[in-house]
Amino acid sequence: MLFTVLFPSRRTGALLVSAFALLSSPLAAQAIRTGTVAERYAQLCASCHGAELQGGQAPSMLDDVWVSGGDDESLARSIRNGFPEKGMPAWSAALPEKEIRAMVIFMLEKRAQARREQTQFVKPAESIAVQSELHAYKLDTWVGDLVEPWGLAFLPGNRALVTEKKGNLYLVENGRRAATPIKGVPEVDIDGQAGLFDVVPHPDHARNGWIYFAYSDPQKDADGKPVSLTRIIRGKLRDGALVDQETIFQGPLQYYRPDGGVHFGGRIAFDKKGYLYFTIGERGDGRNAQDLARPTGKVHRVFDDGRIPEDNPFAKRTGVDRTIWSYGHRNPQGLAFDPVSGNLFDAEHGPRGGDELNLVQPGRNYGWPIITYGMNYDGTAMVDITAKDGMEQPVTYWVPSLAVCGINFYTGDLFPKWKNQLFLASLAAEELRRIEIKDGKVLKQETLFKNLGRIRYVIGGPDGALYVLLPTRIARISPAG
Repeated sequence: MLFTVLFPSRRTGALLVSAFALLSSPLAAQAIRTGTVAERYAQLCASCHGAELQGGQAPSMLDDVWVSGGDDESLARSIRNGFPEKGMPAWSAALPEKEIRAMVIFMLEKRAQARREQTQFVKPAESIAVQSELHAYKLDTWVGDLVEPWGLAFLPGNRALVTEKKGNLYLVENGRRAATPIKGVPEVDIDGQAGLFDVVPHPDHARNGWIYFAYSDPQKDADGKPVSLTRIIRGKLRDGALVDQETIFQGPLQYYRPDGGVHFGGRIAFDKKGYLYFTIGERGDGRNAQDLARPTGKVHRVFDDGRIPEDNPFAKRTGVDRTIWSYGHRNPQGLAFDPVSGNLFDAEHGPRGGDELNLVQPGRNYGWPIITYGMNYDGTAMVDITAKDGMEQPVTYWVPSLAVCGINFYTGDLFPKWKNQLFLASLAAEELRRIEIKDGKVLKQETLFKNLGRIRYVIGGPDGALYVLLPTRIARISPAG
């Protein structure tokens, strides 16, 4: 049985509904059959709002003009409660809450697509000046001939290290990549999303020489099947090789997952006191993120040598992973400390919709998979709620997903108006974003450029420039003129 429309009008406060829908109002008390949100939209809404939400008998939902509110909760409330006085029935009895949330995500995706199609994003060419909101900059290739660079670390003496996902580690000197990879790098699982991840020097590297790495560690389970999990090690460079290697963190073999797959995390950050923080994704099983016995779906904290601080939030509990700093994370691929406040932020992948920027605090639960602002990749609804007591809300979230990745706060002097602001790399969206944060709240976001390929990481260099890891190269952003 067909019926139509369930969304608020930006101009009149309610949508027009078809005569058939009004005559069939008892359907509001009946359950709607399951299926993808696109199928449900086509069945319930397209005849009035248009196949692409462009409007028809009812107004367009793409122009961001809303009388009853265009934010997530306002849209959900309009669907849920309707406007009976204006002819739109309440649909709360017909659509489960998680289906309403899925429809909101679908609408936001379509609105974002329409905005993208109407916006001319910057795609900077080599050495061409680009005017952003606060600074004019130019972008040049710093190091080329790379394959999926993942992490970048600057060392004294105009040197740097860059990791490639497929397991190579290269030394860069004076902007030139060595011809051959560094020897002695551990064997790395490179299937699926696995690989050689972050590289970070010790805060006192000039004195002690330690360099820290995150990678997917290949092992064999009790049945001899290949499995892997994110592992943290440190080592030193000597004569073109990684030597004096030590394991800082390795999870129990029982928690390793089949090799390859998804959601490894893999970011590392030091705080000002010298504690080491790192992320491990939940490896594709959201239940892992809520299980304190498992290292997966967590942010961890240890001393620089791997010892567990006694003031870790779960250090005195039995039956848990005592290195856990926070939990309920999905796949955190960005991790950075605010240089002013000292706050720790992580950027993590949501499902379809719901990428998050979180203020990471000790012992807190960030909700995955119990709460999320996303839905399943196939367009089916995931959860009923986006908030719950005892679970943290993100500082901000992105619907549609950007596929957020590496983050860093800019601390250089070449771009004074960017000082202490957060920069975020994204994979699917292919965007570099500048984010202004104050008192733990996002005040503004700007897309600096787009469509140069998947961006894995962004970091400030000792020269004050920004360095951005693109699919086959590292680009340097410096002031124009």
